[in-house]
Amino acid sequence: MSTLRARCPSCRTLTAVAIGSEYECHACGRTFAAGLVRVPRAWGDGGEPMIESAWLPLDYPEASIVEEDTLRAQSQALASDLPARPLVLGGCCCSHVGAVEGLAARHERLGVIWFDAHGDLNTPESSPSGNEWGMPLRMIIDSGAVAATDVAVVGARNLDPPEVEYIASAGIHADLQAVLDRVDHVYVALDCDVFEPSEVQSWMPEPGGPTVADVARAFDRIRASGTLVGAGLTGLAPVQGNVYKLERLTAALGL
Repeated sequence: MSTLRARCPSCRTLTAVAIGSEYECHACGRTFAAGLVRVPRAWGDGGEPMIESAWLPLDYPEASIVEEDTLRAQSQALASDLPARPLVLGGCCCSHVGAVEGLAARHERLGVIWFDAHGDLNTPESSPSGNEWGMPLRMIIDSGAVAATDVAVVGARNLDPPEVEYIASAGIHADLQAVLDRVDHVYVALDCDVFEPSEVQSWMPEPGGPTVADVARAFDRIRASGTLVGAGLTGLAPVQGNVYKLERLTAALGL
């Protein structure tokens, strides 16, 4: 599907056409602030629920579906076919790699604000599991798409020792404002295990996280900065009850 066209979630016709960073459905007249990119893939063992969650019915025009057979091919397809303002729905956190690389090619000084209970900063050598979904933020930084000092990891509470060491040595921030003050554009990656488990059903729940209201307030700050160029949602359990919470959060971002 062309990134200039998308399937309208209201009338289901393939007539939503990109107008700058927005979409307008030529059939029913609705307008949307982002185009939805579905990535039904999980790069690790046992991630089938995350794959299923990429089909949750978010109220955005569906601009593309990325189902490549390798992570490299997935990232290349995402980077080359992103809508002007993408909302990526994974799958696992590896969905963010191609999105960030594509946006970094379009925008100068891109920062990343990564909401996650985990760091996703392992390498193949440091990873205890070997699952690639524990490495995507490190992949993004090591590729040169963003500088480590233009990254904030928010809500992390289950980090491997090599990740703790890397955060300290690389200059990664815990405060999102530190990134907003430094960069011209921002991509927000939301792994839903960042939340307190009773708030949102995620694939890998971790106790001690923020509420939806907490993250919505953080998203309000990001929206107010005027820097947002894209966002992604990953790590979900495929339950309908997550949908209205996700749409509350994307609305807080201005999408």
